[in-house]
Amino acid sequence: MKTISERTLSLHLKEMELDGLVKRTAYTDKPPLKVEYELTEFGRSLIPILNGLHEWGESLAKRAQLEFSETDAV
Repeated sequence: MKTISERTLSLHLKEMELDGLVKRTAYTDKPPLKVEYELTEFGRSLIPILNGLHEWGESLAKRAQLEFSETDAV
């Protein structure tokens, strides 16, 4: 998996917060600053959709590998 910069991650989290997908909680009572993110109810509603997309991708990858194996055997 590729890594992303802290800035890119921060921008994406901010965008998801504005879209109502994640909730940001900042703990500022003592240093160092601690920030946690959690999915909102709206964000959690995407889980079944993302799981379906994942399953579709897995089946597509298996299909592509099978087709590659068949052409490689020729």
